[in-house]
Amino acid sequence: MSFLKKFKGLFHDDWCPTCNSEMNILDKQLFMLNETVSHYASTRNPTYFRENLLKVDKKSDIPAGIYACGIKTYFCSECNKKIVYVQVFLPVRDQEKLEDAFYYENGELNNFLEKQKNL
Repeated sequence: MSFLKKFKGLFHDDWCPTCNSEMNILDKQLFMLNETVSHYASTRNPTYFRENLLKVDKKSDIPAGIYACGIKTYFCSECNKKIVYVQVFLPVRDQEKLEDAFYYENGELNNFLEKQKNL
């Protein structure tokens, strides 16, 4: 992952990737990724996330050595669209070691997230 993308993901994930306007957060969800330390391979394929994410209520529910995904759904009032931000990280003690950050602007994860929210 490029340095600039990582930096933006750490500090400004609420900026629209299209127009750079500030977005409003609609929802936040936490998931456990079915990958252990050293076995995560970077991919932005939404099918991979739909098939490998398990919803959890809090970080302490994630076993040691298992990757997690924090997923935020934003709305950009300038572009008038819903944007999903996926942040893949490894919980290490009380910190999050960032691995990847992806934006999905075309609704690739919207149905999946709606179903998970209602579980």
